Amino acid sequence: MFRMGSYPGTVLLVSFFHFSHPWSVNNFLMTGPKAYLIYSSSVAAGAQSGIEECKFQFAWDRWNCPERALQLSSHGGLRSANRETAFVHAISSAGVMYTLTRNCSLGDFDNCGCDDSRNGQLGGQGWLWGGCSDNVGFGEAISKQFVDALETGQDARAAMNLHNNEAGRKAVKGTMKRTCKCHGVSGSCTTQTCWLQLPEFREVGAYLKEKYHKALKVDLLQGAGNSAASRGAIAETFSSISKKELVHLEDSPDYCLENKTLGLLGTEGRECLKRGKALSKWEKRSCQRLCGDCGLAVEERRAEMVSSCNCKFHWCCAVRCEQCRKRVTKYYCVRKEKRERSGGGGGPRRLRKKQP
Repeated sequence: MFRMGSYPGTVLLVSFFHFSHPWSVNNFLMTGPKAYLIYSSSVAAGAQSGIEECKFQFAWDRWNCPERALQLSSHGGLRSANRETAFVHAISSAGVMYTLTRNCSLGDFDNCGCDDSRNGQLGGQGWLWGGCSDNVGFGEAISKQFVDALETGQDARAAMNLHNNEAGRKAVKGTMKRTCKCHGVSGSCTTQTCWLQLPEFREVGAYLKEKYHKALKVDLLQGAGNSAASRGAIAETFSSISKKELVHLEDSPDYCLENKTLGLLGTEGRECLKRGKALSKWEKRSCQRLCGDCGLAVEERRAEMVSSCNCKFHWCCAVRCEQCRKRVTKYYCVRKEKRERSGGGGGPRRLRKKQP
């Protein structure tokens, strides 16, 4: 999906944060101290995890975090400034911070370890700080050096991006979990020692998805340029908004429709979900959201899936599997006239699943 050079983190971050023009690796390396080069692989992994989480969170939305849309200008050579851009900045920033913090705790960096700055202090009634807290302060500081350095402008868009970068970092800190160990005679819990741990990154993604739905629109585009007065007004406006909230400047386009200029494919041809025991309410409504609300029909397609099963190890040294066949039904968004011509259904098809 991405072709990375010797410093992959720079290429990955640039591809998502600088849509208007390409940057070289050397351009990016000059934005921060050379000492930070040792963190580049963690930055790359963190940015990648952020985009993967974006794809998961929006898998059944009309906008599903497409890479080509993220890297194109919205109009007139300017980057888009809608709520989807806000989420991309936040989740990417969170991914970088999260990965740096985790790798610090795993001992990947010589100059970083557990956060024991509060150990021994009273944390609350019946418990003290102790143990090995994940060093979120380290992850926050280094990720800020990398990610925020990519914003060189001083206009409203740059202020928006920096605000959403910070919201992503706040999301990591806000979802950390307190873990405790009991101390006392004969297994009693007279007192507790507690420390902070990172949650699963999926929790950070879900937290930011909620913030995405509640994102605040800031009306600053008219006349908000780079003059001293404009910069002052921009700074004052953004300082009044909580750093935990996502912000955007523009309304989102109609994601139902294909828009080649914006790199949007529309929802025609997208798969949706109808049935399944483990489906959430949001997933169960995906056919209505992707197809019905976009003026498309739902086409049912039946297929036969062939996959390897009942695999057994034979000495020595081979694994032999049987071929299992299973009929599956999938649903897709199609134009209503196309559905009428085809009779509303698809004949059985055979799908092959690669052997493990």
